[in-house]
Amino acid sequence: MPGALPPAPPQTAIIVTGKALPEPKSERVYRVERLDRRRIEQSPSHELDQLLKEVPGLELFRRSDARSGHPTSQGVTLRALGGNASSRALLVLDGVPQSDPFGGWVNWPAYDPSTLEQVRVVRGGGSVANGPGALAGTIEMTSRSDAGLSGEVAAGSRGSVEGRTRLGATVGGGVLGLAGRFERSGGFVPLTEATRGPADERAPYHEWSARGRWVVPVASNTELQANLSGFHDWRTRGTDFTANRTNGADASVRLVGRGRWQWSALAYWQRRNLMSSFSSVSPGRVTATQVLLQDSVPSHGIGGSFELRPPTPAGIELRFGADARRTDGETSELFSFFAGQPTRRRLAGGETWTTGAFAEASAGIGRATLTAGARLDHWQIDGGHLFEKVIATGFVQRDERDPRRGGWLPTARGGTVLPIGGGLSLRSAAYLGWRLPTLNELFRPFRAGLDATAANAALDPERLAGAEAGADFEKGPLHVSVTGFANRLKDAVANVTLGQGPGQFEQVGLVPAGGAFRKRENIDAVKVRGIEAAAEWASGPWSLRAGASWAHARVEASGVAAPLDGLRPAQTPEFAGTLSAGWEKDGKGAELVLRRVGAQFEDDLNTRTLKGATTLDAYAAWPITHRLQLVARGENLFDTTVEAAINGDGSIERATPRTLWLGLRIR
Repeated sequence: MPGALPPAPPQTAIIVTGKALPEPKSERVYRVERLDRRRIEQSPSHELDQLLKEVPGLELFRRSDARSGHPTSQGVTLRALGGNASSRALLVLDGVPQSDPFGGWVNWPAYDPSTLEQVRVVRGGGSVANGPGALAGTIEMTSRSDAGLSGEVAAGSRGSVEGRTRLGATVGGGVLGLAGRFERSGGFVPLTEATRGPADERAPYHEWSARGRWVVPVASNTELQANLSGFHDWRTRGTDFTANRTNGADASVRLVGRGRWQWSALAYWQRRNLMSSFSSVSPGRVTATQVLLQDSVPSHGIGGSFELRPPTPAGIELRFGADARRTDGETSELFSFFAGQPTRRRLAGGETWTTGAFAEASAGIGRATLTAGARLDHWQIDGGHLFEKVIATGFVQRDERDPRRGGWLPTARGGTVLPIGGGLSLRSAAYLGWRLPTLNELFRPFRAGLDATAANAALDPERLAGAEAGADFEKGPLHVSVTGFANRLKDAVANVTLGQGPGQFEQVGLVPAGGAFRKRENIDAVKVRGIEAAAEWASGPWSLRAGASWAHARVEASGVAAPLDGLRPAQTPEFAGTLSAGWEKDGKGAELVLRRVGAQFEDDLNTRTLKGATTLDAYAAWPITHRLQLVARGENLFDTTVEAAINGDGSIERATPRTLWLGLRIR
């Protein structure tokens, strides 16, 4: 037709994913557990550390959760490789390592599970692509990048209130997500009723976090993912002079190429600052007096990574990459208080570097999938120092400067999986891994109650060798998995008891009667043998899950640590298990989670036993309108006493008692 306009060209839809490169073929060989959106939304707890405890064998250093425990006790591990407050499992968010740059623990209040699309837990060490530190396994968190509005507000026991919201909107051809979270509570008395005294009181807390994430295509096959977040966490520990606070901020940029040559490039920056006060309680727990104040512990992490996957023939996958991470930090402390005033000042810290490169290959050979990967890293510790002086006179009591040191260490893993028919497959794997001691372990002495622990600037990296074999059965809605494993952690860093109070000891000074003097040492090894089992059934609105972990862990020790030989590592239960049942349909939902953790020892000498405990959590939701739900949650419904610590004076710290929540959720 004369003058008619030519037809418009076809529109090409640009899909924003916000994800990394596809899951590698190598992970078909390893035991992977996924917590998807449904499990996250129906969890009885909104705390990420409690949500992760649904994974059998995953433990924090202490049983206390992040609302009541001290932030420096929140390291995470798997496969009974605990006994240390620093994490032996590697936690990453959108590819960025999340352990504290100074201490290696995890600041759990920084994360809102409602902003996550998925959490993947890969048990076993030797992760070559995520960098060093994955001795026990890797916990990978992936952020949501969808558009829409969601939120929840709730009130709970002991004057608790919380609110969270997330908005995803189309901006600049991509999706901009903004999220915020706030929670506060009057808290509970941390000590059990039978062991508390007049000095013990409730431990209130308040925390918030905020995050912005922009995911946008910058080319036909390339996506930009930019993140900016911050958090604030404040609480007390149940007596005067025990307030602590952590502030943090993170920024990262990642480019992901999804063309024929797949690639990913990431850069990130992190900042943390901890303030923490410590007290000493008089006999009978009548009064508390201040003994130490960490007035500032600034630390930073900066790093980046690159991965390339070239085009390959069908059934073959190649991965190449490199990464680097630098951490620095220094604790500034006032201690040796007299008449309520500090008499000494301490500065301690340093910096670490890790730099490495990796390669991994996976291939299908017949019905089997084989994979092998390795990386080589250079590590360096520099600028280590421990400085102490008398405040009144300026007299320097200690000025220790540690020489730069470093070395090379390998990481490797390989394995195979073979489907044998009828839904049954067999798999096996072996791996090597390592972890660099944290700045906290290397340079900072500390106190916990009556006990005092000295640092050790000469600590060597921990090195792990392990193997596993398992079977998976999947047919229809049923999936069953069983894995046996054996690990040996050489040069494991442990707090080794070297003396009992009262007395004067290196770095820490006076240890009172009832207290213990410990020092961080490389013990010969920790050997662990165990079995993990999991089963899941899902059909329509119903789901059932069960999981258990049995682990026989023992210490091999000589020299000053010889009394530990043959003992179980501290804070390591032999058994942990979960059983859960869920239902969801037409906006209605319910979930019950039964969890059992076995007895474990508080201390390295196995003299203080924390009893086993069984808890029941519950969740229920009912629609009020199409987009509004009434939500009820209950944590520890039986009000079980979950022992979290035993102090030198015999007092027993407990984890969170029964907590009930009622709220409204916008979907």
